[in-house]
Amino acid sequence: MNVTLAVKQYISKMIENSGPGMKVLLMDKETTSIVSVVYTQSEILQKEVYLFERIDSQSRDNMKHLKAICFLRPTKENVENLIQELRRPKYSVYFIYFSNVISKSEIKALAEADEQEVVAEVQEFYGDFIAVNPHLFSLNLSGVARGRSWEPTLLPRTTQGLTSVLLALKKCPMIRYQLSSDMAKRLGESVKQIITKEYELFDFRKTEVPPLLLIMDRSDDAITPLLNQWTYQAMVHELLGLNNNRIDLSRVPGISKELKEVVLSAENDEFYANNLYLNFGEIGTNIKNLMEDFQKKKPKEQQKLESISDMKAFVDNYPQFKKMSGTVSKHVTVVGELSRLVSERHLMEVSEVEQELACQNDHSSASQNVRRLLQNPRVSELDAVRLVMLYALRYERHSSSILPGLMEELNRKGVSERHRRMVTSMVEYGGKRVRGSDLINPQDAVAITKQFFKGLKGVENVYTQHAPLLQETLDQLIKGRLKDSQFPYLGPSSLRDRPQDIIVFVIGGATYEEALAVYNLNRTMPGVRIVLGGTTIHNTKRSESSTGPHGWVSFGWWTILDTHGKLLSVKTQEALQFLTHSNRCAWHLPPYTVQRHINLLSCPFTL
Repeated sequence: MNVTLAVKQYISKMIENSGPGMKVLLMDKETTSIVSVVYTQSEILQKEVYLFERIDSQSRDNMKHLKAICFLRPTKENVENLIQELRRPKYSVYFIYFSNVISKSEIKALAEADEQEVVAEVQEFYGDFIAVNPHLFSLNLSGVARGRSWEPTLLPRTTQGLTSVLLALKKCPMIRYQLSSDMAKRLGESVKQIITKEYELFDFRKTEVPPLLLIMDRSDDAITPLLNQWTYQAMVHELLGLNNNRIDLSRVPGISKELKEVVLSAENDEFYANNLYLNFGEIGTNIKNLMEDFQKKKPKEQQKLESISDMKAFVDNYPQFKKMSGTVSKHVTVVGELSRLVSERHLMEVSEVEQELACQNDHSSASQNVRRLLQNPRVSELDAVRLVMLYALRYERHSSSILPGLMEELNRKGVSERHRRMVTSMVEYGGKRVRGSDLINPQDAVAITKQFFKGLKGVENVYTQHAPLLQETLDQLIKGRLKDSQFPYLGPSSLRDRPQDIIVFVIGGATYEEALAVYNLNRTMPGVRIVLGGTTIHNTKRSESSTGPHGWVSFGWWTILDTHGKLLSVKTQEALQFLTHSNRCAWHLPPYTVQRHINLLSCPFTL
């Protein structure tokens, strides 16, 4: 089960179905994010897609020489925009793909609008989610709850996203949900209703053990999103913020112009892929090795190009060298900024106390350490509030609780009233009264024994003691020990055998720490395949917003690289004809065709 591959295959199929020739990709705000997370700009360019437009843009020109590939969510707004488009078509032919199920009445309305018969194809391709990692997806939805109930407009959207994942992975699952969460039950019922209604779509080949959809609520473990992380991907999201694989580094002191925004994608960045789940110390060592490797491969300044073979070797190696140079610059900058923030905010000291609060049971020590850090002027407001939240969740009903004193310390530190109120809100959201499981003090004999032996053995790394509740829940599920009283089945059937294909969905958002737990379970549990998703991917500051940057896609311009790697922003047909049909490269004497630069991006001077 690989959600990244599923979305990539859908997009490849769309482009392949449209045949040869120049194309425009017509998208909406959400499908733009979906595409840009799984495909790089150069990959799309190689497939003869030279223009990217928004369906709601009013400033698009008529370009009858282009084929239009429309990839849209089946919303009323998009259908109406598409109807207007078909009444006055700007392109020669339209291949229309919806990211989810579309009603027959809307198909009929589109057919009636297609008076000029420009529509070649209409299909449903179920890529209605953000594929963050191969085993991790997000719907980029925040604010899904209103109190303990669903925000009315977001239950249907979440249902669509989750059923889209099931269809993309070709799974018709049995459903279990968190009993303590009415939102989990309602989502389960909503998904079940779609499966029943669209039974033909879910008529997949039966497996010996049916797949399982496990629906959880973030309120059952409010501690995990509050902890500082020490693996690469999780640290980047916590300290810098990952939004559709992009990081905004514009506030980094002394940052160069080309590094103000960088892309981190495991699909196209080997160093990032190999270091996603390594801890900060290992990343530092690997960055050093990367730098040393780069230095060895760096062309000598005094290198002379005295023969044709010298020139050929230089031309052949230059693109790889430039790519490696970009990789080194990017990761050195990112790791350098992480290191600066860790030092500036005393995060190692803060994290040690966070882990003590989450994993140990020494109230006296925890109280002293939290108070000491609150009195440290170099501990940021965010970290101070986070420590008090963790204390409030951990020692919510302790007879010697010093929470009022800690709240006063926050006040003296100058923490705003809005942030201080978040402590109370966090307890109301994820406190003992709400939780379905005992997150803090397990009553189960096996869990108590595990905790006892963990205490005896100590830990190898004080910064990574914590294991998310999801890890224990999945372990119990795989071993057939997850209690029906906590996670009942929806409907009369239940699994008799150990589950093999598990889709976990967290209402309120998943975390990268949980993604790491799923990654490790997939590696260490033969025959078990787990995919994790959530309404969003959390960090402490904010949930990933569905607004903001949409990846590499730019709108309204031809995105064609010239021989120096710059974007040629041209809209005229004459300019495009020059680019695609000129026999010589305009910038260099060797007769490299511009067509070659566009198709292969292989000009030796492409940056």
